[in-house]
Amino acid sequence: MTMVRTTPPALPVRDRQATRALSPMLTRLAEERATGVLVREHGVLYLAEGRVVHAESPHAPGLDVLLTAHGTLAGAAWQQAAAQTPGPLHAAELLLRSGILPTGALELCHLDALYDAGYFALAPSSTPGRFRYDPAPRPGPLPSVPVVALERETLRRRLLLHRLWPDPAADSTPLIRADPAAGRAPAAPVTPRQRAVLDRVDGLRTAADIARNLGRQAYHTLVDVRRLTAAGHVSPTAPAPPAPVPLPPHQVTTDPDIALLKRLRDALEAL
Repeated sequence: MTMVRTTPPALPVRDRQATRALSPMLTRLAEERATGVLVREHGVLYLAEGRVVHAESPHAPGLDVLLTAHGTLAGAAWQQAAAQTPGPLHAAELLLRSGILPTGALELCHLDALYDAGYFALAPSSTPGRFRYDPAPRPGPLPSVPVVALERETLRRRLLLHRLWPDPAADSTPLIRADPAAGRAPAAPVTPRQRAVLDRVDGLRTAADIARNLGRQAYHTLVDVRRLTAAGHVSPTAPAPPAPVPLPPHQVTTDPDIALLKRLRDALEAL
């Protein structure tokens, strides 16, 4: 098993031995140079010959969002490429071969999206992963990364977030601005980058929603959210109270002795 020597903080990971791989299954797949798709609770990793060539997560903006949000690529150009290919990885390769985007810009954006979604895909999960052998995620012109590199970077990012603010509640819960009347005044001014995040805090959006709205990587948005939380500018919404448990329906009995006892009990309770 590949050992990761970076020491993470005391976080709620499934395995208590911090130096073990984040996903033993992923480590085995890398050792056997497998090609296919690893589906985990919080994301999907695409492997080609044991290396990660693409990653997707519902918690992170896709490559299309990162490319089109700030004018790097026209939305129509991505849609046209996506319509001709079976997935975002192939669409990116088509854009690269057609020369619509400079090679360096697309490769950098691809790696940003891979590490961003990979961070969430490797998050602690309550369900086992599933791997499907599939020759489709073949090695292509876009760069891939070794499994050990993705795991090492994920641990580094997890450690940074923990140091900024150890409570992960703000990562996935709708965010609200801090109430000045609550007695906790913000401790520090915000940077322009953090201001863009703060301006989108409305009690409904999560950090992932804000990342998509801004066209930014989700992990970097989490960094801003944790810093804003530590400084007292935002906080996660309180969890909804549990739904009341319905009482069992009143049972009617025809037994005269039981009915008498119930009437006596009701009379005593009324005293």
